[in-house]
Amino acid sequence: MSDEELEDFESDQDDLEKEDDEKETEEWKDYRKEGEEYSEEWMLNPLTEDMMKEGLSLLCKTGNGLAHAYVKLEVKERDLTDIYLLRSYIHLRYVDVSENHLTDLSPLNNLTHLLWLKADGNNLWSAHLNELPYLQIASFAYNQITDTEGISHPRLGSLDLKGNRIRRVTGLDPQKLISLHTLELRGNQLESTLGINLPKLKNLFLAQNMLKKVEGLEHLSNLTTLHLRDNQIETLSGFSKEMTSLQYLNLRGNMVTHLGELAKLQDLPKLRALVLLDNPCTDENDYRQEALVQIPHLERLDKDFFEEEERAEAEEIRQRLKETQEEEAEAEHNSEPKVPSV
Repeated sequence: MSDEELEDFESDQDDLEKEDDEKETEEWKDYRKEGEEYSEEWMLNPLTEDMMKEGLSLLCKTGNGLAHAYVKLEVKERDLTDIYLLRSYIHLRYVDVSENHLTDLSPLNNLTHLLWLKADGNNLWSAHLNELPYLQIASFAYNQITDTEGISHPRLGSLDLKGNRIRRVTGLDPQKLISLHTLELRGNQLESTLGINLPKLKNLFLAQNMLKKVEGLEHLSNLTTLHLRDNQIETLSGFSKEMTSLQYLNLRGNMVTHLGELAKLQDLPKLRALVLLDNPCTDENDYRQEALVQIPHLERLDKDFFEEEERAEAEEIRQRLKETQEEEAEAEHNSEPKVPSV
């Protein structure tokens, strides 16, 4: 990766981190406040034809090319409790039903042309839908969802489940989710990273959970970005040489105490940017130096790129360590008792 490409890449990550800091707090406040009201009995408020007329847009040809239909619907913030009417709008491709009071999305099972779905901020307990052959983007953020079962859309590329109540990832079948490249699970109650065996995955967001270690991700050879911020991770085990694409790893706000844990990241051949702020190990005086000694190909630690002077010093330390190890090995060899020849 060239310096220019890395700077572009890191700029994107900085923007993402900034967005985390500025937007997450407000989003959590808003949705937590709304969540307190979910227990109330909402007055029945089904989707009506009048609402449909207001929310429909984007007139397009239908599949056979012989007729036209509106393919986009936006009915967010309408206090809806029922979208049964959508069953008959089979030509819809883009649907936004976010920030309502929905508990059931089953009417969407009839929308076999659906490409894009946003159902954030409802009262859903599940993201389960029949297989939708063309669905590419789906967002179920800030609901009450407790599992990841029933998600099997073959063209789904991006799945957003942040801000739910998921403890374990189950049911994500790599044989069915063959296109999934981005999985967002921030702000759940995850206790394990098992169950995310999705070979096409490039971006995985697991911040703000209850994770203590990384496991089950060893075979994600296409993973480029991994966010594990604000968990309870103490050890950096769980990474492997098979993770040949991982470039950006965010471990900010965890519980990594010993700098020696950094040696476990040596097997990541493309790791260029590592964030370890707000871990106990960052209080060590030689924190940056040790990171570069352990991971020579690292280009950025936290917010700062490594300078050439730092690289040269780290290389000298590596050479000295190598020489010391060779001397100790030779001394051990020489101290072995000689077996007299017969």
